[in-house]
Amino acid sequence: MGYDLITMGRIGVDLYPLQTGVPLPQVTSFGKFLGGSAANVAVAAARLGRGTAVITRTGDDPFGTYLHEALKGFGVDDRWVTPVPGLPTPVTFCEVFPPDDFPLYFYRQPKAPDLEIDAHELDLDAIRDARVFWVTGTGLSEEPSRTATLAALAHRAKSATTVFDLDWRPMFWTDPDAARPFYQEALRHTTVAVGNVDEVEVATGVREPHAAARALLDAGVELAVVKQGPKGVLAVNRDGESAEVPPLPVNVLNGLGAGDAFGGCLVHGLLASWDLEKTMRHANAAGAIVASRLECSSAMPTADEIEAAVTAGAVK
Repeated sequence: MGYDLITMGRIGVDLYPLQTGVPLPQVTSFGKFLGGSAANVAVAAARLGRGTAVITRTGDDPFGTYLHEALKGFGVDDRWVTPVPGLPTPVTFCEVFPPDDFPLYFYRQPKAPDLEIDAHELDLDAIRDARVFWVTGTGLSEEPSRTATLAALAHRAKSATTVFDLDWRPMFWTDPDAARPFYQEALRHTTVAVGNVDEVEVATGVREPHAAARALLDAGVELAVVKQGPKGVLAVNRDGESAEVPPLPVNVLNGLGAGDAFGGCLVHGLLASWDLEKTMRHANAAGAIVASRLECSSAMPTADEIEAAVTAGAVK
């Protein structure tokens, strides 16, 4: 029997300041957490009771060992997480200036191991059999990960729900203008696209949310989800159904990881066959809960916590 969710993409160690409102030169203590969008989405869905696995790579080092231990601790299958000799496990630092300033500093040199995923090493049968398969834009930024990502998508051939997290990180691309053709190719093989207005503009050339959603549908997906920041989230499917849901009020501590919580709950809602508005409201609530907490992976909410926030209309 296949997994509920297999994600493929970025993993690393997040080192977050345990002091808020303090710039990195003055920070004296940090917390160590599992990080990376693909890993975090798998954790978020696992927290909601889903059977998940992640396809990625780490360094052959103690931080890589830590990530294996963390994944297993969160109930995520790590069988397709393999080491790359000679490359260090990536580390990401951030600064925490609530409510809306969280600079990220990625240490992924000389190359991140998660960009060394090779198409010949993929378990294509498992990818095809998963109820949901999730890939990210970062995986398209370099070879051999680019070819592996597109090969996995082509083999799956929209056989079930296939999500493309647009995940635009300009610092990962040597030529940002080259991204759109690869994004367009990925969209041809996916059923759901998720991204904020900057990301959908990279994928489609269109920034206005409703027009961007239509452009994503025209590119081949069945459901387009456009995050609009303070304006909430817009979701439009090919049947003409749409939902535009405002964000939940929340006292933001760290906005990083909110999108991954949103993604894990989106997967949960799709698997549960919820209607579009319910799915968006619950995914919004999951993201808001994580935004109220310092960490990302270990902050992923339970179903009861999400339901309580939806019922209350705010994160308490």
